[in-house]
Amino acid sequence: MSETPPEPSDADAEADAAAAAAPAVDADELAFDVDDLPGGALAALEAVLMVADEPIPAVRLASVLALPTERVEGLLEALAAEYRGERGGRARGFELRLAGAGWRIYSAPAFAEVVGRFVLEGQTSRLTQAALETLAVIAYRQPVTRGQVSGVRGVNVDGVVRTLTSRGLVAEAGSDPTTGAVLYETTGYFLERMGLASLDELPPLAPYLPDFDTLEGVDMANRETR
Repeated sequence: MSETPPEPSDADAEADAAAAAAPAVDADELAFDVDDLPGGALAALEAVLMVADEPIPAVRLASVLALPTERVEGLLEALAAEYRGERGGRARGFELRLAGAGWRIYSAPAFAEVVGRFVLEGQTSRLTQAALETLAVIAYRQPVTRGQVSGVRGVNVDGVVRTLTSRGLVAEAGSDPTTGAVLYETTGYFLERMGLASLDELPPLAPYLPDFDTLEGVDMANRETR
């Protein structure tokens, strides 16, 4: 005489539901352990950073290395300190720092002149004074329209903004709800080139720029849309 199987408990049902909802894990990923590689997790992290062409967030690095994000953040800080010579070794000619939304290896500022001679020799693609001034206004008062930037600088900035956009330093950020004029803001590449983690690290120059309330209506007067 067969016995009737017991009714599943609520705990069993919850466990089954959790198992069904859990994502499948690739067998290769389960076998992947960076601690078993030569040099361990620190060396694996260095290998990834050496081929990165843009700042990489810690959470992405953690995903690649199959490690907890908290541990990767600790490894990043350890590498940064090691490169600065704070762990008994010599200071390196490069450093690891947080720029924008992620981490990347850069040449150390102390060697800027030497690196500059290598990288910039024969090149004349530096930003003009007009471009630098326009970029500064956008950085401190973003998001802004071309008309508002022109109001601050006193000259038309359409061509300069196109140049900054083509170089990836600024980008469109929607449109002004009142005038429909295109708004511009700085990009993550701008932060990277400036060596900043966020806009909060910009020097406090904003109080010296005109209040945009005084420029109300400038976009309508210029009929700016694109």
